[in-house]
Amino acid sequence: MSEKYKIPQWIVENSQIVDEEGKIKDLSKDAQACETYLKEAVYSNYLKFPTHQARIKYLIDNDYYEKEIFEMYSHDQIDEIYDYAYANKFQFKSYMGAFKFYNDYALKNKMKDKFLELYEDRLVIIALYHAQGDFVRAMEILDALLKQVFIPATPTFLNTGKKHRGEFVSCFLLEMGDSLNDISRVLEFSMQLSKLGGGVSIHLSNLRAKGEDIKNIKHVAKGVVAVAKLLDNGFRYADQMGQRQGAGAVYLNVFHSDIEDFLSSKKINADDDIRLKTLSLGVVIPDKMIELARENKKMALFYPHTIRREYGENFGDLAINIDKYYDEWVANPNVGKRYVDPRKLLDLIATVQGESGYPYIMFSDNVNKNNPLKDSIKFSNLCTEILQPSMLSSYADYGKQEEDIIGQDISCNLASGQIENMMENKMIKESVYAAMDIMNSVSDKTNIAHVPAVAKANRLMHSVGFGMMGLHAYLAKNYIAYGSDESIELVDVFFNIVNYYSLYHSMEKAKATKTTFAGFEESKYSDGSYFDDRKAIYPRTEKIKQLFEGIYIPTDEDWQTLKKYVMEYGLYNSNRLAIAPNGSTSYLMATSAGVTPIKQLVEERTYGNSKTYFPMPHLETASFMYEDAYEIDNNRVIDVISTIQKHVDQGISFELCITSSLTTRDLVRYYLYAHHKGIKTLYYTRTRKLKVDECIACAV
Repeated sequence: MSEKYKIPQWIVENSQIVDEEGKIKDLSKDAQACETYLKEAVYSNYLKFPTHQARIKYLIDNDYYEKEIFEMYSHDQIDEIYDYAYANKFQFKSYMGAFKFYNDYALKNKMKDKFLELYEDRLVIIALYHAQGDFVRAMEILDALLKQVFIPATPTFLNTGKKHRGEFVSCFLLEMGDSLNDISRVLEFSMQLSKLGGGVSIHLSNLRAKGEDIKNIKHVAKGVVAVAKLLDNGFRYADQMGQRQGAGAVYLNVFHSDIEDFLSSKKINADDDIRLKTLSLGVVIPDKMIELARENKKMALFYPHTIRREYGENFGDLAINIDKYYDEWVANPNVGKRYVDPRKLLDLIATVQGESGYPYIMFSDNVNKNNPLKDSIKFSNLCTEILQPSMLSSYADYGKQEEDIIGQDISCNLASGQIENMMENKMIKESVYAAMDIMNSVSDKTNIAHVPAVAKANRLMHSVGFGMMGLHAYLAKNYIAYGSDESIELVDVFFNIVNYYSLYHSMEKAKATKTTFAGFEESKYSDGSYFDDRKAIYPRTEKIKQLFEGIYIPTDEDWQTLKKYVMEYGLYNSNRLAIAPNGSTSYLMATSAGVTPIKQLVEERTYGNSKTYFPMPHLETASFMYEDAYEIDNNRVIDVISTIQKHVDQGISFELCITSSLTTRDLVRYYLYAHHKGIKTLYYTRTRKLKVDECIACAV
């Protein structure tokens, strides 16, 4: 074989982890592939300099790094922090992590043939930039990053410190109003954000339904799906110059008259005129629908424009509290409505999920009854973990005296902790504090000026979302079954501590800056009612006690003191915790993604023309403790997620994984159990097709 087409040795070694049938063959090949890759592909192509200062000067002079970062620190401090990073002798724990970092994250020269950063260099620039001149804090952040107790979200990790960079945030939520101006502006904003690499979720519940009148001319409105088609095409057009597909989602309240057409746009046999090829779908389900289905009563679907005309308010704003209005709207002859069987509608949702994985589901009453803020939460994001209030904007005609009314849209400033490393380094508080510092820095430095409602909300609310990864890996390492009583006990204690420190940090930030998020005075934090059910949670069993040995657990007195401080000083952040799927960064951190069960003992990913394999952590000693997401009882998964959800003010990205033998009725049962347990959102439903002779236990 010619040198040009020779397969690199590290790819060969990584592929030897599994045999021809995909079963585990030799786990030691992963470390071998990692070592070979770093030696032959990275270190030999790393641009070396005689001193730290020489390297920094080169990167600044050639427009790779922002000069201002280094002006905040002395030369001695810069030398010290780089020396500390290199002395740590960081080592990747998997080939996938090393490859992912150097392929996707590390700074390269303009010809893309030389690396300008090692992993340590990226961590140092993140610490220096976000510590904002506080050298002691920079060292503390670096220490946390080196120990891999947490990692910033991909856009922050990728772009920090670079002269020519993208945004630090890449997830946005926009509300769309019911006018052509509103539709066209939100379409424009979505394409602009998509161009930057942003994933965008749009709330469509305010749009008039298909067949409603426009300017008193009846039966002319084209409905929600027509607008969704525009968005679908827009995201596919604004695709970062072909590098990555645009990513968008649209949400609709289930009481909107277009809900069936909306769901049908993802059916396998959908007509091309209505089929949404790449756009994700989400439905907002209030308790009222479940109540009507349980009682086997017919369910009214409403025409939003008639409600706007009758009550002077938007359907999306009112329907989120539909319990309050449902009977009145049904009785009002001026409100347009039609009737469906809610059980059949639930079946339709399950059928479409089985075919496409969509729609996402947001149980709006579960969300809002646990929402400590005054304003209601109406929809979620692309990964269903962001749950924040929004306020609709209204855009005026150009050339007239009217002005735009700018509401509040949402951006997601995220980071994720690594549970195993947080626990074993006894660094829960330190991890939360370092992550909060970076997320607040991102929030303070981000100004999406071309989407004014996003910029406004970010400025006023300082919302962030600290998430978590590696739950299943940590449980397996400690011989705890996912979904067992011990696993539920562990997450109850752990996430209660995380919540406490996120609140304490936000309170301290408010105290230091004399700044609270807009609307704090009207929140449940201000009157102390948020803390009514907050107290110490201690481990009960001997095994879980041992895992928390050496970790301080806040007492009842600590919680009461925190309540007093929050009521006195306020909180800087309107929202603090949100658990994203974090698939990409979990490879860097060598752990399982998110807080849900793994899907494979050895994950397989395709990059270019080759396959890359990522074995789950601790397979040598604990492979038998992993039960994959398609095998485990989903009710047990729901029990774990619902326990975590008690401590998380926003949402949790949570997929249902099913086999093709499951019926729509079975899937609906999972919806109802999740709703009963207080789950706020459901992400994709993923279906594994079963063969007659397939043995799931031996599938890897």
